[in-house]
Parts: sequence; C-alpha cells; structure tokens
Amino acid sequence: MSLRRTHTAVPGRRLAALTAIALACTLTACGEADDQPLEAGAGGAGQGEAAGDITVFAAASLTDTFTELGEEFEAANPDATVTFSFAGSSALAQQILSGAPADVFASASPATMAQVTDEELTEGEPVVFVNNRLQIAVPAGNPGGVTGLKDLTHEDLTIALCAEEVPCGAASVKVFEAAGLTPMPDTYEDDVRAALTKVRLDEVDAALVYQTDVLVAGDEVEGIDFAESAGAINDYPIAALLEAPNPDGGQAFIDFVLSEEGQAVLGSAGFGSP
Repeated sequence: MSLRRTHTAVPGRRLAALTAIALACTLTACGEADDQPLEAGAGGAGQGEAAGDITVFAAASLTDTFTELGEEFEAANPDATVTFSFAGSSALAQQILSGAPADVFASASPATMAQVTDEELTEGEPVVFVNNRLQIAVPAGNPGGVTGLKDLTHEDLTIALCAEEVPCGAASVKVFEAAGLTPMPDTYEDDVRAALTKVRLDEVDAALVYQTDVLVAGDEVEGIDFAESAGAINDYPIAALLEAPNPDGGQAFIDFVLSEEGQAVLGSAGFGSP
C-alpha cells in the first residue's frame, strides 16, 4: 500500500499575501543578522567552530603553556585536535623551509621568525604575543655558589649555555657582550629545555635559561636575576603559515593565544606582555 501526500490548495490572493509576508520576514531576519555586531572571539576559539587537525610548531620554552592552551582550545572546540612540535626555534624554522607541513609557527625571537618570513612562507605579518628574559638557573641549594653572571666565566664551574643559533643562545651572547665578559661553557645545548634539564639533573653548576623555565622547574631549580638580562629581552612572534593544511584552524588557535584567556595563561607562567 503506497502513501499519497496530500497538498492543500491555497487560493491565489491568499498565496500571494503569504508569499509577500514570508519574503518580508526573510529580508528582515537577514537585515537583523547583518546589523548585529560580531562578538569578540566569534568564529574562533570558544565558539566550537574550529575543526580538524591543527599543527603548531613552537619554541621549546613554550612547551608547558602551549600544551595547556591546546587543552583549553580543544575543550572549547571539540572537533579540533592540536598537535605540537616543540624544539629550538631555528630547528623549527629549518623544518618549515624544508617543507614540513604546519599551520602555525611560534618563535622565541623575531630573528628566527625572519628566516620564514624572508622566504614569504607566512600568511600575513607575524604578531608578537609575549616576551621573555634570561635568568641564571642553578640546582636547588646552589652547590656551585653562583651569585651572578661573572661566575659563568669561571673554569672551575660547569656551565651550560644554549647554542648561539637558537634564541636563548643569541640572547646569552648579548648579555655577555653587554657585561664585557667571556663565558666558559662546558656544553652548548640545542634548546633552552635541554639546558634546563642539565640543571635539574645536577649535571652543571649553572645555565642561562628563560625565567619561565626556572618557574617550570619548581623546587628543583633556583633562579638568579642579573641586570644585563634587561638588554636582551626576547619578543615571541606567532604567525599562520602560507601552505597551512588547516588555515582556518591555525588562525583560530592564534586568535586564542592572543585572546584575554590565552594571555592570562601565558602571564601566569611568567611571560611578559609585548
């Protein structure tokens, strides 16, 4: 037995009136939507609109904060998954130049970001979202008796520095030059977290790392401020990449980092405002 759909005829005048009313309502609704101001963050994080896999290349010093931001971003955008690659900024820049697929690059210095922008591989201009400064990190209890930057020139102490090609290493060069000192490092590390690990394991008497890394290490590490660090503050730029597999998702993550919520997470970790 087949079902027959019954259509109710509408008299001509009534149909015309109903059509006019429907059209007017449609136009009115559209006008109201167009006139409504776009709320902050609409279309980005927190609106549940970002979707798909989002790949973020980020400086090693951003490991903890970006991991936290990624979890919060995914909670607000259930259809999105953020995958991070943390390493020295220069290594990440080289991977991007070699064609590694990524949506976002967050560098620990404008110089390493420039390696990517000079090749016109970003979508738009990078934005500085935080800054950071160096601190002397020593193991808990400071067994080497380190008191300032000059101690890092002593051959009887074991010292770790970042390699000069990565941002923390470049900043270290600046502070030693400003102080008129020649350091005596026993090891150069590929990124700031590797230098921090040497301190945490009590393998060195001191290392130059970012103040945010000292905070991350907690009771395992003590931080020593020094005046010359003010002359080598690193700005951190972030940018969407031109060949991004998920450009909308990448931009949504950047918007989240720049949002009040994202900045609060970064600030609580010790990063400075740009």
